[in-house]
Amino acid sequence: MSSAVINNPLLRSKTGIWLKKNLFSSWLNTFITLVSIYFIWQVGSFFLSWAIFDADFLVNFRGEVILDRTYCSKNIEPGLHGACWAIIDARFYQFMYGFYPAEEVWRVNLTFLLLPLALIGIFFDKLPYRKFFIYFTFIFPFIAYYLLYGGPTLSQVGTNKWGGLLVTLFLGVTGIGLAFPLSILLALGRRSQMPIISSMCVIFIEFIRGVPLITLLFTANVMLPLFLPDGISPDNLLRALVAVTLFQSAYMAEAIRGGLQAIPRGQVEAARSMGLTYWQSTRKIILPQALRISIPPIVNTSIGLFKDTSLVLIIGLFDLLGIGRAALADMSWIKLYYEVYVFVSLVFFIFCFAMSRYSLYLEKKLKTDNSQ
Repeated sequence: MSSAVINNPLLRSKTGIWLKKNLFSSWLNTFITLVSIYFIWQVGSFFLSWAIFDADFLVNFRGEVILDRTYCSKNIEPGLHGACWAIIDARFYQFMYGFYPAEEVWRVNLTFLLLPLALIGIFFDKLPYRKFFIYFTFIFPFIAYYLLYGGPTLSQVGTNKWGGLLVTLFLGVTGIGLAFPLSILLALGRRSQMPIISSMCVIFIEFIRGVPLITLLFTANVMLPLFLPDGISPDNLLRALVAVTLFQSAYMAEAIRGGLQAIPRGQVEAARSMGLTYWQSTRKIILPQALRISIPPIVNTSIGLFKDTSLVLIIGLFDLLGIGRAALADMSWIKLYYEVYVFVSLVFFIFCFAMSRYSLYLEKKLKTDNSQ
């Protein structure tokens, strides 16, 4: 090897060392790296051309109704096959809010703006004035309900007018939030020494985990009113929320139970020898460690639930995916399913990727705190 190559600053830098160690350590790795780069280049250039460079982003307001992508202003000539994002531009309001009244949409926007404030106290423990954010977290569901549904001084907007991202976030965030404490109780109940409580938790968990979510949605939609007093009939969105919460709690309970079983029994015995009661040792010693161990499966099930919210379409709720399918039913936008599904996938990816990155941050932080 020539001295020029050996003394090359790039190869001697940290980046060069990493590239040589991970991508060009042998002739086989070099070949696979080059083939991968070529594949990524081909696919990436095609996608960028389709999605950006040859795409149309605005609606053609010529008053014409043409049953294909020529409804876009640029894609008129045959042979031009860029994306027609005009369907997203024309239906963006419905993708975000469904059929929520336009004059009341400020209530949804205000709820979206308050949501990070309700979550920031949970996500970051070294936040200044964190206890006030935690207080706001507990009252946020009541504020959100008042803003979205209505009440004194605000007109009522029924959940039949909710849709799009509003329904997806409502079911995802609320379902996960309600399922988390329920899953802790189920996990502790399954490990209980009392046979009746343990058997009930086992039956509930195994039954829910053995039934598809789509079946639970149908069951909750049809049978939930039968268990309520006469005159009380919850709407479809509340029925879906019950099914989603029960489904998530069963899977999350098994993840937490795995964390509980990973705690050495000696810690439980040491806590009892110090005079701590069952609930004191569980709250202060056992459960914090179990939850730290259970972070990856908990986040995994949460991401799965957030994506599974799209199944509510089968019971007549128009979530983000449901709005997209409804838009495709319009004859003015026929054959634009690529654009709709790419947009919906991108929105889901943003939220799921954010949850995944926070999970990695939390794992790293807790591992660091534990090592100290």
